[in-house]
Amino acid sequence: MFKHFINLEFKAFFRSASLGKSIGLKILMGFLAVYFLLSFLVLGIALYPILEKSFPGQKPLTIVNNFVIFWMAADLILRFFMQSLPVMNIKPLMVLPIKKEKVIHFVLLKSLTSVYNIFPQLMIIPFGIFCILNGNYTTINIIVWMLAMYSLALIVNYTNFLIKKKFAENIKLFLVFVAFGLVLAALEYFEIFKISTTIGAVLNTLVEQPVLALVPILILVGMYFLNFNYLKNNFYLDNSLQSKSKEATTTDLGWTKRFGEIAPFLQLDLKLIWRNKRPRTTVWMSFIFLAYGLIIYTNPHYKDMSAFFVVVGILMTGIFMLNFGQFIPSWDSNYYGMMMSQNIPLKQYLASKAGLMSVSVVVLAILSTPYLYFGWRVLAINLACATYNLGVNIPVLLFAGSYNKKKIDLEKSPFMNYQGTGATQWIVGLPLMALPALLFYGVSTIFNPEIAIIVLALLGIIGIGMRNFLIDKIAQGFRKRKYATIDGFKQQES
Repeated sequence: MFKHFINLEFKAFFRSASLGKSIGLKILMGFLAVYFLLSFLVLGIALYPILEKSFPGQKPLTIVNNFVIFWMAADLILRFFMQSLPVMNIKPLMVLPIKKEKVIHFVLLKSLTSVYNIFPQLMIIPFGIFCILNGNYTTINIIVWMLAMYSLALIVNYTNFLIKKKFAENIKLFLVFVAFGLVLAALEYFEIFKISTTIGAVLNTLVEQPVLALVPILILVGMYFLNFNYLKNNFYLDNSLQSKSKEATTTDLGWTKRFGEIAPFLQLDLKLIWRNKRPRTTVWMSFIFLAYGLIIYTNPHYKDMSAFFVVVGILMTGIFMLNFGQFIPSWDSNYYGMMMSQNIPLKQYLASKAGLMSVSVVVLAILSTPYLYFGWRVLAINLACATYNLGVNIPVLLFAGSYNKKKIDLEKSPFMNYQGTGATQWIVGLPLMALPALLFYGVSTIFNPEIAIIVLALLGIIGIGMRNFLIDKIAQGFRKRKYATIDGFKQQES
């Protein structure tokens, strides 16, 4: 049966409508994978001599054991943001006489083929060989240690699986999980409870008592079946249709009528944000991102890097604008074809998007005013960046939206969700942040930072004054590429 599943995976890949893009992406990712595989292999070979030279009088294996917990934490973070979960189209299989246990086992075992599970081996095996040759350890003891270490890597693999499936879909549970990790990090940092030393002592004992290798293996088996039970309990066609019964509520958006002709579109956007997971999470992340300035402004390294403050200002005051604007009109991909078949003025549609983003920029700019504590120049740069976002970046995002042809699922988590992301999103990011920073740097070098701040603000004011003209031109581009956009939204991403 597994052979049949593998055959289906190959057919799904080669019969996909996006075969050319998939092959090109696979080739690019293949080159990157080879580079990192070689890097990890070199690190694995060099690790023992480096530790032996840097920490004379200490056993390299003991040092590694003390740092295992940090490696696991970093590995988990990397996997959470970068590793894609193994998937297969299970809906057609549900109506066939195939036991769902076999499908679930295939999905879980498929995750073992991830390149992220190969990286640890390239470090563990060479380092273990050096320990056998130079560390006065028996071959059996080190082999058992390597088996335990690889079991820990696979535990991280299945832990990431559970986190993405259960916690990432619920932002509150995810924040609790993050808070727990921060508490452990604080206890370690302030030396209240050094979990690294505890884990290191356990692994040192494991080297001396190989039978203890059964512990991580049993934990791995437990994590596997936790994932298995979770998938089994959600292996139903109607699972996503089940919802808790609750009292129906309505939201009064009558206040939007004061915005005139764009009010109906503005109401649709607000309802879309409120009712769907992905756009709603972008709102919460925008408020959280306001704290980004605390990381930068308190760091003496960035004290004299005013041009970098421009990037920070663009991000802090425009994070919602960037996250929302780069997916216009993909947010409406489910019914975009219906909208375009109606007599809907595109200028009003785009003006409502621009209005929503403008309100977000103004609100975030106001909330960022407490950064005046770090000096008037920081506040002036943030306000100039907000004005630049209003006048320049919003029209740029709307223009780029006319080239968006990728459908997105509103109910999927936004965490490392690249659905709907194409070349347009990557290209447009450069002028949005790099251009104002370079402009600021150039003007401040020739004149002074105060003149550079004024130039950024003036560009924003000019853009605000030309907004109606710019939206007219952008609407022409939307009309020109209307049918290509509709056809793109009909394509299913593979």
